[in-house]
Amino acid sequence: MHRKLRIAMIGGGKGAFIGSIHRLAFSMDGHYELVAGAFSADPIVSQNAGEELQLSRDRVYPSFHTLIHQEALLPTAVRAEVICIVTPNHVHYEPAVLALDAGFHVILEKPMTFSLGEARSLHKKVLASDRFFMLCHTYTGYPMVKQARQLIQAGLLGEIRKVFVEYPQGWLHTYLEGSKQKQADWRTDPNRSGLGGAMGDIGTHAFNLAEYVSGLQVSRLCAAVNTIVTGRKIDDDGAALLQFNNGATGVLMATQVAAGAENNISIRIYGEKGGLSWKQEDNNSLQIVWPDRPAECWRAGTGYLSEYATHNSRTPAGHPEGYLEAFANLYRNFALAILAKENDALPSAVCTDFPGSKEGLRGMVFVEAMIKSSQQQTWVEFTH
Repeated sequence: MHRKLRIAMIGGGKGAFIGSIHRLAFSMDGHYELVAGAFSADPIVSQNAGEELQLSRDRVYPSFHTLIHQEALLPTAVRAEVICIVTPNHVHYEPAVLALDAGFHVILEKPMTFSLGEARSLHKKVLASDRFFMLCHTYTGYPMVKQARQLIQAGLLGEIRKVFVEYPQGWLHTYLEGSKQKQADWRTDPNRSGLGGAMGDIGTHAFNLAEYVSGLQVSRLCAAVNTIVTGRKIDDDGAALLQFNNGATGVLMATQVAAGAENNISIRIYGEKGGLSWKQEDNNSLQIVWPDRPAECWRAGTGYLSEYATHNSRTPAGHPEGYLEAFANLYRNFALAILAKENDALPSAVCTDFPGSKEGLRGMVFVEAMIKSSQQQTWVEFTH
């Protein structure tokens, strides 16, 4: 099981943000070797990126179509095994489907697709495939997020009653797309982003975190989605009342116009016995509150944590871990699951604890439900 998986990347060329993050994350544990890429729709940009990454010129492709076709023709011992897709949303579905059809494992940036129809189709494709599929909801990779989930599943808080999740950002508080800034340009373009702007970009993260930690599913919501910045074509702010499948209620907020805010995604969950809270700005801490005794602060890297949190911790208590390590945890678990299957072993539960197409489909249901509810000014049921 101690070998590197050969990985190819689609997207992630010059000016991209998330591509370099993926490369840092999959390099961290030594489970992957980057062997090929189609880094841009511009063949010259793709080739330049390949040269910077010291790839062989014949493994740097002018398009994702060419990459998938040519890599599939290579000998099994040489060709890429995993395809990582880090393109804008409108270029998620086609390469993912082609890669699965060609026998590659797939890692895909969120949201899963451009539209709900594509999400339904891709989810069916994944279920019918014998390949592994991972969607990059990074925040589920934090050890104390996993600890929170385990405590709730163990019944520490009793029946869950309230869920509050928020993701405030401020980087789009001005008309940044007017300056042709690459990341703002495509994220605020409905032809590339899809139905949701902020709701698709960070709202899906908040939604996924709420369901992952609570272990519940949203059954319906009532939303107000806004476009605050003048001239913007798509939403940059929104909030919703949530109702979960056990009867619990909650509130979700996601905005990209909170001037000065960075990326402090946070969650609070309250049950009949007590509550817990976690925030990215202090991601190594998990706060537990009780009605009849002092509050507790659980810390990453300590000996009293669950198997899931321990497996996803890298340093002793007090040494900061963060976003890159959480990202790398997803990649490591994905690799361990693939290698276990390759060796006819059953992957352990801690290694298969990464988001997949089911979470991707629910994320797209969330985006559509948010927009529909806001437009109709009413509660909307969740339906797949």
